[in-house]
Amino acid sequence: MTLITRRAFGKTVAAVLGAALMTSRALAAGNAKEHTVTIKGFKFSPANITIKAGEMVVFTNEDGAPHTATADNGAFDTGRLGKGGSKSVEFSEAGIFEYFCDVHPSMKAKITVQS
Repeated sequence: MTLITRRAFGKTVAAVLGAALMTSRALAAGNAKEHTVTIKGFKFSPANITIKAGEMVVFTNEDGAPHTATADNGAFDTGRLGKGGSKSVEFSEAGIFEYFCDVHPSMKAKITVQS
């Protein structure tokens, strides 16, 4: 028969609970739906999308020129994305988020977030 000390038992329980917590967080994060906005030809595509609160939008620049996705109201800003660069933005609250490229202000688009 194998005997274990209370300390060893406590460490084992802590390790199992920690692993379970990390797994549940990973599963919760994995359930968030991702949407893609491609920046190409000096346009955001799609230019208008509707998502649900808690979902993410991944902005990917396929142009040779740098671009940003910058919210009109300051709610988000991807920073400058070079060719092939991408940035994920999570939208936790409902609302309408109009945005533009800070480098090329004529580039405009909109994300509608539903609750």
